[in-house]
Amino acid sequence: MNHPIKTFDSLPQALPVPLRSIGRAEPRAVPLVGVIRNPRSFRNKGLAPEQAARAEVITETALKRTDLLEVLARFASAGIDYLAIDGGDGTVRDVLTWGASAFGDDWPPLIVLPKGKTNALAADLGLTPQWELGHALELARKDSFARRRTLVVAEAEDPQARVQGFMLGAGVFTRSISLGQSAHRWGAFNSLAVFVTTFWTLAQAFLAGSGNAWRRPTGIRVTDERGDPIAGDDPQRYILLSSTLENFPMGLKPFGAMRKGLKLAILDRPWRKSLLRVPQIAFGRQPKDPARFGYHWLAPDSYLMTLDDRFILDGEAFPPGAYRVSLGPELRFVVP
Repeated sequence: MNHPIKTFDSLPQALPVPLRSIGRAEPRAVPLVGVIRNPRSFRNKGLAPEQAARAEVITETALKRTDLLEVLARFASAGIDYLAIDGGDGTVRDVLTWGASAFGDDWPPLIVLPKGKTNALAADLGLTPQWELGHALELARKDSFARRRTLVVAEAEDPQARVQGFMLGAGVFTRSISLGQSAHRWGAFNSLAVFVTTFWTLAQAFLAGSGNAWRRPTGIRVTDERGDPIAGDDPQRYILLSSTLENFPMGLKPFGAMRKGLKLAILDRPWRKSLLRVPQIAFGRQPKDPARFGYHWLAPDSYLMTLDDRFILDGEAFPPGAYRVSLGPELRFVVP
């Protein structure tokens, strides 16, 4: 049932300082919009790029991730008023990762045009597939923004090797994302894909024997900046989730009542007594003694993780290793 997901061999090397100072002046009467378009995104195939009245739109298609840095540097030099990302979560992750070298902490307001098969960030911001560039610009003029911070995953030994995104997972989450590719092949997207993936993973974990891959824990060690263990010291964990998103598809609340900032959720082992509580936990109802069931919820400013297997960031896989996870810059997104 599983289908392969794209795996990166290494993390991109970000430059330590912005390439250029943006130096934007007062907003133009006719705004300048830079659009990064992914023509391979599910809802972009066969369609022309979006345009908008009362705006000057520069659309760039970066077929290679390494081209993004040059394109975004040109946008920064031009002093764009808005940066639109026309694609799915993976496109957003790549733009944020490479854009850090072009914009630093001085990003223009962002417009997300959700064209992927799953669009977790769009769900968080309340965007629908009908969300259009022209409508977004009208709302931007009315200062309709939501603020979010990215999470930054950097190699422990080389902090300039880093990626930025919004939803990180490890352990059985990596196998579940592969299953999500199957859900897409069946025609399930967005919230439906989340439901299919979650239901199948839970069923396999609950019904399978102890040697089954769906019940197998992964080497995951999580510590604070001093190297002291957090969330217990079990070197094997079943699943790790971390995000800065505040709203999730289907009303899920994997981090309970926590909404703001960097959040971390861990399940140590797939004990059946723990799995039985997944449905209520998924909607924010945590047990009175979560540690007894192997559950941990934390809101650290940063943490270190060492993984024996790949981790997923916004739908694609990155290699095992030692990483530091922290908060990125605060960004403004145009919202309905």
